[in-house]
Amino acid sequence: MSEDKKMLVDGEWCAAASENTMDVCNPATGEIIATVPRASTEDADRAVAASKVALASKEWALMDPAQRGRILNKMAAATYAASKDLAKLESQNNGKTFREALGEIRYGAWTLEYFAGWADKVEGQTIPVPGNRFNYTLRQPLGVTAHIIPWNFPLQLAIRSFAPALASGCTVIAKPASLTPLSLLEWARVIEDCGLPSGVFQVITGPGGEIGDALAGSSGVDGIVLTGGVSTGKAVMKKAAENLTPVTLELGGKGCNVVFPDANLKFCAKAVCFGIFMNAGQMCWAGSRLIVHEEVAEELTTMIVEEVAKWKVGPGLSEGVRIGSMVSKAHRQSVLDLLEKGLNEGGELVCGGGCPDGELENGAFMEATIVKGVGMDDTLFKEELFGPVLAISTFNEDKEALAMANNTEFGLLNGIWTQNLSRAHKFARDINSGMISINEYPITFPQTAFTGWKSSGIGVEQSAEAMKFYTRVKNVNVNLG
Repeated sequence: MSEDKKMLVDGEWCAAASENTMDVCNPATGEIIATVPRASTEDADRAVAASKVALASKEWALMDPAQRGRILNKMAAATYAASKDLAKLESQNNGKTFREALGEIRYGAWTLEYFAGWADKVEGQTIPVPGNRFNYTLRQPLGVTAHIIPWNFPLQLAIRSFAPALASGCTVIAKPASLTPLSLLEWARVIEDCGLPSGVFQVITGPGGEIGDALAGSSGVDGIVLTGGVSTGKAVMKKAAENLTPVTLELGGKGCNVVFPDANLKFCAKAVCFGIFMNAGQMCWAGSRLIVHEEVAEELTTMIVEEVAKWKVGPGLSEGVRIGSMVSKAHRQSVLDLLEKGLNEGGELVCGGGCPDGELENGAFMEATIVKGVGMDDTLFKEELFGPVLAISTFNEDKEALAMANNTEFGLLNGIWTQNLSRAHKFARDINSGMISINEYPITFPQTAFTGWKSSGIGVEQSAEAMKFYTRVKNVNVNLG
């Protein structure tokens, strides 16, 4: 039976003003597991007004920063304590495996701990200026921040942006993806007693085209954070421009693993599978391109096929499953359509390419798919499928590999596999992307910058750099007379 959920607006759990609702499904079975409020612009306006009141009260913004840090640490502890229940709910709502969901939610708790440590380290500067003057800067909270959350990592990517915003003294309005709101709503209940003042943190559910637009275009919002597709990012940026509202956009990717003959192929094969088949390939930083030297291409391809054969496909809560359901049948179909287009362009199917039948046919499952012989102008090389599809291309010389790695509109995460440190560092310097990983893939930490170049985004998530977005500089000049 499905549950009726409420959203958190202005300190209370409530329905939408219209009392309209949306169904939420389990993509592994297709069954409705909950309903959530279908908010409108009226609800969004109410959330913004409440957030402004909470900001203006200064209870959070001027709280002892060390105390803000303690509250974030309480939130981290509560997240750890509830992580298994949250992971089960996320697996049911998103389709991913319990194992993946649990790791991601615990990563979210780690992120809260990291930024808890930053709360009392937001510092200004004193500046030497001419004359009998004292000049200094303050870093103050940016203000009301709106966070538009994606469906592929519904809770972890939400916490990734909440943590620095709250540590900085900002107020937060969260808009989860319509497909996957449940783990975030439950997390909001989990942290209710951790000490956040009323209105500092809110969760509003509803269609992205309406609620996301309302938040992005609101004059009451001081900063917007989005993780999503390029087209959505452009639409949000356009709305934000109406009020000159700053944005952080983490968008798409078409990451590659560049593999040289001296690489540790056994370890590489496992990492390549992890980088494209985890979360059923629904990741912005997925290593969807394998650019491998022709000397070892056949050997590495065989090792990858053997490795992924061990990855069982099935419901995320089932024992031994490594690839869960995709988020919806509609999304799966879009991946299958692009795959078909790519195969018609000349790519050779090595394995997969279809959907499991039998007991899995009612869910949005897709087989792990590998295609070799992919050219630089092919769909599978250039377009982000956002699914479990690995495109393999070969090279002969280093300069050719570099040109292939950079032949994309995206620039998020790319991997380099070699024992030659000179080559590794040169490629790390010359590949046009915000993140490079050498001899492992994919990898990130709360203290390291998560950032994209080109069409992969604007701004930085995670790390000390993220704190800069959520604070603004004020210069104070004092004439000492």
